[in-house]
Amino acid sequence: MGVKKLKPITPGQRFRVVNDFEQVTAVKPQKSLIKGKSKSGGRNNQGRMTMRYVGGGHKQKVRSVDFKRDKVGVPATVKAIEYDPLRSAYLMLLVYADGEKRYSIAVSGISVGDTLMSGVDASPEVGNALFLKDIPLGTIISNIEMRPSQGAIIARSAGTFAQLVAREGKYAIIKLPSGETRMILTSCMATIGSVSNSEHMLQVSGKAGRSRWQGRRPRVRGVVMNPVDHPMGGGEGRASGGHPRSRNGIPAKGYKTRTPKKATNKYIIERRKK
Repeated sequence: MGVKKLKPITPGQRFRVVNDFEQVTAVKPQKSLIKGKSKSGGRNNQGRMTMRYVGGGHKQKVRSVDFKRDKVGVPATVKAIEYDPLRSAYLMLLVYADGEKRYSIAVSGISVGDTLMSGVDASPEVGNALFLKDIPLGTIISNIEMRPSQGAIIARSAGTFAQLVAREGKYAIIKLPSGETRMILTSCMATIGSVSNSEHMLQVSGKAGRSRWQGRRPRVRGVVMNPVDHPMGGGEGRASGGHPRSRNGIPAKGYKTRTPKKATNKYIIERRKK
Protein backbone atom coordinates (compact mmCIF):
# COMPACT_ATOMS: atom_id res chain seq x y z
CA MET A 1 0.00 0.00 0.00
CA GLY A 2 1.46 3.34 -1.05
CA VAL A 3 1.82 5.89 -3.79
CA LYS A 4 3.89 6.09 -6.96
CA LYS A 5 5.19 8.94 -9.09
CA LEU A 6 4.56 8.78 -12.81
CA LYS A 7 7.04 9.46 -15.58
CA PRO A 8 6.50 12.99 -16.95
CA ILE A 9 5.47 11.93 -20.46
CA THR A 10 2.75 14.63 -20.45
CA PRO A 11 2.56 18.00 -18.64
CA GLY A 12 -0.31 16.71 -16.49
CA GLN A 13 1.75 13.75 -15.28
CA ARG A 14 4.89 15.70 -14.44
CA PHE A 15 3.99 16.30 -10.79
CA ARG A 16 1.25 13.71 -10.42
CA VAL A 17 1.46 11.24 -7.54
CA VAL A 18 -1.09 8.43 -7.66
CA ASN A 19 -2.26 5.57 -5.46
CA ASP A 20 -0.70 2.25 -6.42
CA PHE A 21 -3.90 0.35 -5.42
CA GLU A 22 -1.82 -2.63 -4.25
CA GLN A 23 -4.29 -3.38 -1.48
CA VAL A 24 -7.32 -3.35 -3.83
CA THR A 25 -8.26 -6.84 -5.03
CA ALA A 26 -11.65 -6.42 -6.78
CA VAL A 27 -12.28 -4.68 -10.11
CA LYS A 28 -16.08 -4.56 -10.07
CA PRO A 29 -18.31 -3.85 -7.03
CA GLN A 30 -20.84 -6.27 -5.55
CA LYS A 31 -23.94 -5.70 -7.67
CA SER A 32 -26.44 -6.33 -4.86
CA LEU A 33 -24.87 -3.59 -2.70
CA ILE A 34 -24.78 -0.70 -5.20
CA LYS A 35 -27.30 1.78 -6.55
CA GLY A 36 -27.17 4.63 -9.06
CA LYS A 37 -26.23 8.16 -8.12
CA SER A 38 -27.98 11.07 -9.79
CA LYS A 39 -26.19 14.40 -10.14
CA SER A 40 -27.89 17.74 -9.57
CA GLY A 41 -25.18 20.07 -10.88
CA GLY A 42 -25.84 22.19 -7.80
CA ARG A 43 -29.45 22.93 -8.85
CA ASN A 44 -32.58 22.49 -6.74
CA ASN A 45 -36.02 21.22 -7.84
CA GLN A 46 -36.73 24.61 -9.46
CA GLY A 47 -33.60 24.39 -11.59
CA ARG A 48 -31.89 27.23 -9.74
CA MET A 49 -28.27 27.04 -8.68
CA THR A 50 -28.12 26.70 -4.89
CA MET A 51 -24.58 25.28 -4.63
CA ARG A 52 -21.73 26.87 -6.53
CA TYR A 53 -18.75 25.10 -8.10
CA VAL A 54 -20.59 21.79 -8.56
CA GLY A 55 -21.17 20.04 -11.87
CA GLY A 56 -19.88 17.52 -14.37
CA GLY A 57 -17.71 14.66 -13.23
CA HIS A 58 -17.55 10.96 -13.93
CA LYS A 59 -20.58 8.75 -13.36
CA GLN A 60 -20.47 7.06 -9.93
CA LYS A 61 -22.31 4.34 -8.05
CA VAL A 62 -23.19 4.46 -4.35
CA ARG A 63 -22.03 1.51 -2.24
CA SER A 64 -24.27 0.80 0.76
CA VAL A 65 -21.85 0.59 3.70
CA ASP A 66 -22.62 -1.11 7.01
CA PHE A 67 -21.48 1.34 9.70
CA LYS A 68 -23.28 -0.49 12.52
CA ARG A 69 -21.58 -3.93 12.36
CA ASP A 70 -24.65 -5.26 14.18
CA LYS A 71 -24.43 -8.91 13.05
CA VAL A 72 -23.22 -9.85 16.51
CA GLY A 73 -21.59 -13.26 16.98
CA VAL A 74 -21.69 -14.20 13.27
CA PRO A 75 -18.22 -14.69 11.76
CA ALA A 76 -17.50 -12.97 8.45
CA THR A 77 -14.81 -13.60 5.87
CA VAL A 78 -13.14 -10.77 3.96
CA LYS A 79 -13.84 -11.58 0.31
CA ALA A 80 -12.36 -8.45 -1.32
CA ILE A 81 -10.82 -5.04 -0.71
CA GLU A 82 -12.44 -2.48 -3.01
CA TYR A 83 -12.06 1.13 -4.11
CA ASP A 84 -14.94 3.55 -3.49
CA PRO A 85 -15.00 6.77 -5.56
CA LEU A 86 -17.15 8.53 -2.94
CA ARG A 87 -14.73 8.17 -0.02
CA SER A 88 -11.00 8.27 0.68
CA ALA A 89 -10.86 4.93 2.52
CA TYR A 90 -11.11 1.48 0.95
CA LEU A 91 -14.05 -0.86 1.53
CA MET A 92 -13.91 -4.51 2.52
CA LEU A 93 -16.59 -6.92 1.32
CA LEU A 94 -17.64 -9.16 4.22
CA VAL A 95 -19.38 -12.49 3.56
CA TYR A 96 -21.08 -13.72 6.75
CA ALA A 97 -21.50 -17.35 7.72
CA ASP A 98 -25.24 -17.16 6.92
CA GLY A 99 -24.46 -16.00 3.36
CA GLU A 100 -25.22 -12.28 3.74
CA LYS A 101 -22.80 -9.82 2.13
CA ARG A 102 -22.03 -6.35 3.46
CA TYR A 103 -19.56 -3.57 2.81
CA SER A 104 -17.58 -2.10 5.69
CA ILE A 105 -14.77 0.44 5.98
CA ALA A 106 -11.48 -1.43 5.57
CA VAL A 107 -8.83 -1.08 8.25
CA SER A 108 -5.05 -1.26 7.83
CA GLY A 109 -3.62 -4.77 8.07
CA ILE A 110 -6.70 -6.58 6.75
CA SER A 111 -6.26 -8.95 3.82
CA VAL A 112 -8.54 -11.21 1.79
CA GLY A 113 -9.43 -14.41 3.63
CA ASP A 114 -9.30 -12.96 7.16
CA THR A 115 -12.16 -13.84 9.51
CA LEU A 116 -13.76 -10.99 11.46
CA MET A 117 -16.32 -10.83 14.26
CA SER A 118 -18.38 -8.21 16.05
CA GLY A 119 -19.95 -8.08 19.50
CA VAL A 120 -19.02 -9.36 22.96
CA ASP A 121 -17.64 -12.67 21.65
CA ALA A 122 -15.09 -10.95 19.40
CA SER A 123 -11.45 -10.70 20.46
CA PRO A 124 -9.71 -7.28 20.34
CA GLU A 125 -7.92 -7.96 17.04
CA VAL A 126 -7.59 -5.76 13.95
CA GLY A 127 -10.85 -5.49 12.02
CA ASN A 128 -13.14 -6.78 14.78
CA ALA A 129 -15.91 -4.50 16.11
CA LEU A 130 -16.35 -4.40 19.88
CA PHE A 131 -18.15 -2.32 22.48
CA LEU A 132 -15.93 0.30 24.10
CA LYS A 133 -16.37 -1.44 27.45
CA ASP A 134 -14.66 -4.58 26.06
CA ILE A 135 -11.70 -2.91 24.33
CA PRO A 136 -8.37 -2.79 26.23
CA LEU A 137 -7.15 0.67 27.25
CA GLY A 138 -4.63 2.28 24.89
CA THR A 139 -6.00 0.47 21.82
CA ILE A 140 -6.06 2.25 18.46
CA ILE A 141 -9.65 2.32 17.18
CA SER A 142 -11.69 3.73 14.29
CA ASN A 143 -15.29 3.77 12.98
CA ILE A 144 -16.61 4.89 16.37
CA GLU A 145 -20.24 5.42 17.29
CA MET A 146 -21.17 8.55 19.23
CA ARG A 147 -24.51 7.12 20.39
CA PRO A 148 -25.38 3.42 20.85
CA SER A 149 -26.67 1.70 17.68
CA GLN A 150 -26.29 4.95 15.70
CA GLY A 151 -23.59 3.64 13.39
CA ALA A 152 -20.00 4.82 13.12
CA ILE A 153 -19.54 8.56 12.52
CA ILE A 154 -16.05 9.22 13.97
CA ALA A 155 -12.68 8.34 12.35
CA ARG A 156 -13.97 7.01 9.01
CA SER A 157 -11.69 8.71 6.46
CA ALA A 158 -8.42 7.33 5.12
CA GLY A 159 -5.65 6.84 7.68
CA THR A 160 -7.58 8.24 10.64
CA PHE A 161 -7.74 6.66 14.09
CA ALA A 162 -8.56 7.46 17.69
CA GLN A 163 -7.25 6.04 20.96
CA LEU A 164 -9.14 4.66 23.93
CA VAL A 165 -7.47 6.46 26.84
CA ALA A 166 -9.54 5.57 29.93
CA ARG A 167 -12.92 4.52 31.31
CA GLU A 168 -14.92 6.25 34.03
CA GLY A 169 -18.19 4.60 35.01
CA LYS A 170 -20.43 4.28 31.96
CA TYR A 171 -18.22 6.55 29.83
CA ALA A 172 -15.07 5.86 27.84
CA ILE A 173 -12.56 8.65 27.26
CA ILE A 174 -11.43 8.85 23.62
CA LYS A 175 -8.64 10.93 22.09
CA LEU A 176 -9.94 11.88 18.65
CA PRO A 177 -7.97 12.55 15.42
CA SER A 178 -8.47 16.31 15.86
CA GLY A 179 -6.73 16.21 19.25
CA GLU A 180 -10.00 16.58 21.13
CA THR A 181 -10.54 14.35 24.18
CA ARG A 182 -14.16 13.51 24.90
CA MET A 183 -16.42 11.05 26.71
CA ILE A 184 -18.52 8.48 24.82
CA LEU A 185 -20.82 5.83 26.31
CA THR A 186 -19.12 2.44 26.72
CA SER A 187 -22.15 0.80 25.04
CA CYS A 188 -21.03 2.32 21.70
CA MET A 189 -19.13 0.18 19.19
CA ALA A 190 -15.77 0.78 17.54
CA THR A 191 -13.50 -1.14 15.17
CA ILE A 192 -10.00 -2.18 16.20
CA GLY A 193 -7.23 -0.61 14.07
CA SER A 194 -6.77 2.48 11.92
CA VAL A 195 -8.59 3.17 8.65
CA SER A 196 -6.97 1.92 5.43
CA ASN A 197 -5.28 3.95 2.66
CA SER A 198 -3.20 6.02 5.09
CA GLU A 199 -1.12 7.55 2.27
CA HIS A 200 -4.15 9.11 0.59
CA MET A 201 -2.96 12.59 1.66
CA LEU A 202 0.29 12.18 -0.31
CA GLN A 203 -1.48 12.05 -3.67
CA VAL A 204 -1.02 14.99 -6.06
CA SER A 205 -3.67 15.73 -8.68
CA GLY A 206 -1.26 16.98 -11.35
CA LYS A 207 -3.78 19.00 -13.36
CA ALA A 208 -6.99 20.97 -13.07
CA GLY A 209 -8.89 18.56 -15.29
CA ARG A 210 -8.67 15.88 -12.63
CA SER A 211 -10.81 18.07 -10.34
CA ARG A 212 -13.37 18.35 -13.15
CA TRP A 213 -13.49 14.53 -13.37
CA GLN A 214 -14.45 14.54 -9.70
CA GLY A 215 -17.30 17.01 -10.28
CA ARG A 216 -15.57 20.13 -8.93
CA ARG A 217 -15.80 23.30 -11.00
CA PRO A 218 -13.32 26.19 -10.67
CA ARG A 219 -13.68 28.14 -7.42
CA VAL A 220 -13.61 31.94 -7.52
CA ARG A 221 -11.76 33.75 -4.71
CA GLY A 222 -13.72 36.31 -2.72
CA VAL A 223 -11.09 39.07 -3.11
CA VAL A 224 -11.55 39.19 -6.89
CA MET A 225 -15.33 39.64 -6.64
CA ASN A 226 -17.28 42.90 -6.49
CA PRO A 227 -18.50 44.27 -3.13
CA VAL A 228 -22.05 43.22 -3.97
CA ASP A 229 -20.94 39.57 -4.28
CA HIS A 230 -18.58 39.12 -1.33
CA PRO A 231 -17.57 40.99 1.87
CA MET A 232 -13.91 40.78 0.77
CA GLY A 233 -14.58 42.04 -2.76
CA GLY A 234 -14.04 45.44 -4.35
CA GLY A 235 -11.23 47.99 -4.06
CA GLU A 236 -8.91 49.64 -6.56
CA GLY A 237 -6.24 47.41 -8.04
CA ARG A 238 -5.26 44.33 -6.08
CA ALA A 239 -6.88 45.01 -2.72
CA SER A 240 -6.19 42.52 0.08
CA GLY A 241 -9.87 42.23 0.95
CA GLY A 242 -9.74 43.00 4.67
CA HIS A 243 -10.48 40.45 7.37
CA PRO A 244 -10.95 36.91 6.01
CA ARG A 245 -14.59 35.87 6.11
CA SER A 246 -17.10 33.78 4.21
CA ARG A 247 -19.58 34.96 1.59
CA ASN A 248 -22.18 35.24 4.39
CA GLY A 249 -19.92 37.44 6.50
CA ILE A 250 -18.85 34.79 9.03
CA PRO A 251 -15.19 35.42 10.05
CA ALA A 252 -12.57 32.74 9.41
CA LYS A 253 -9.15 31.98 10.95
CA GLY A 254 -9.77 31.96 14.69
CA TYR A 255 -13.47 32.77 15.01
CA LYS A 256 -15.25 30.11 17.09
CA THR A 257 -18.49 28.90 15.52
CA ARG A 258 -19.44 26.30 18.15
CA THR A 259 -22.36 27.37 20.37
CA PRO A 260 -20.96 28.22 23.85
CA LYS A 261 -23.95 26.68 25.65
CA LYS A 262 -24.23 23.54 23.52
CA ALA A 263 -25.59 20.61 25.54
CA THR A 264 -22.79 18.21 24.52
CA ASN A 265 -20.02 20.53 25.80
CA LYS A 266 -20.07 18.61 29.09
CA TYR A 267 -18.71 15.52 27.30
CA ILE A 268 -15.65 17.36 25.94
CA ILE A 269 -12.72 17.11 28.34
CA GLU A 270 -10.13 18.88 26.17
CA ARG A 271 -10.85 20.93 23.06
CA ARG A 272 -9.21 20.20 19.72
CA LYS A 273 -5.84 21.72 18.86
CA LYS A 274 -5.99 25.24 17.45
